[in-house]
Amino acid sequence: MRITGRRKKIAFFMVLGICLVVLAIALNISWIFLNWREGILFFFGVIVFLAIITGLILNTTFLVREIRRNEHHDSFINAVTHELKTPITSIRLYLETLQRREVDDKQRQQFYQLMLEDTDRLRGTVEQVLKAGEAGYKRAAQNKMDIDFVGLVSECMELARTRHHLQPAALHWQEPMNGTEARVQGDPDELRAAILNILDNAIKYSGSEVDVSVQIDTSDEKRVALRVRDRGVGVPAGELKRIFKRFYRVSSRATRQVKGTGLGLFIVRAIARAHGGKVFAESAGEARGTTVTLELPRNPS
Repeated sequence: MRITGRRKKIAFFMVLGICLVVLAIALNISWIFLNWREGILFFFGVIVFLAIITGLILNTTFLVREIRRNEHHDSFINAVTHELKTPITSIRLYLETLQRREVDDKQRQQFYQLMLEDTDRLRGTVEQVLKAGEAGYKRAAQNKMDIDFVGLVSECMELARTRHHLQPAALHWQEPMNGTEARVQGDPDELRAAILNILDNAIKYSGSEVDVSVQIDTSDEKRVALRVRDRGVGVPAGELKRIFKRFYRVSSRATRQVKGTGLGLFIVRAIARAHGGKVFAESAGEARGTTVTLELPRNPS
């Protein structure tokens, strides 16, 4: 209901802006025809006409952007609330069970494991929100050092497999992969966060059958490229650039079932820019998978 109401507001302001523009055009054209002999009045009439049109367009654009920004902000609040509340409720339930009932050692260990997983989920959400706050400030990467990029990606792949309980074949290297060493200069913690966000995103949007391929391209002497391809829900062509905006999530039936904050790819873009690189996405359309490419400058040494 809230989203429908905002869409109605967007439509109202767009129609209002168009009507005001048409009215301004009609009035100014009428005025110009009535006063065409007066050169000075004609000149000032054109200036006023352009000023009115510009003001109306800017006003309508600003209102529509603000409404959409508030819509994305509310979606983010709802997503974060769910991501925080669910593990807290789960942990509390297990603790109350342990407090009120006698459970055998096997079940107790199972409860401990589930609570640890919920704690990791809770910590991941908090870290992502904090990282997004840091990414909002444009700055160069801190704590730069020489990094073995292939080794870092391999480490992130193992972490992603463990985190999502995947079989080794679900997340695999894609051939061909050049044997050339790939080293970059950067902050290992930030680059690890960027790679993990790309992998997590590919896994979450793969659906029930996860098949994610990872490739590192070292054919360029100046840049190294990480390509992560999934065969999941895909992204419409018109939204390939928008998915890197803060709070933005693709509005399709398949993506609504996936929980998230809309911050992962925004963080990736901010980290890539801080390291002098870039990130972009490619997709043939909905239900046809997505490829996210992270490009970074290679270490000259």
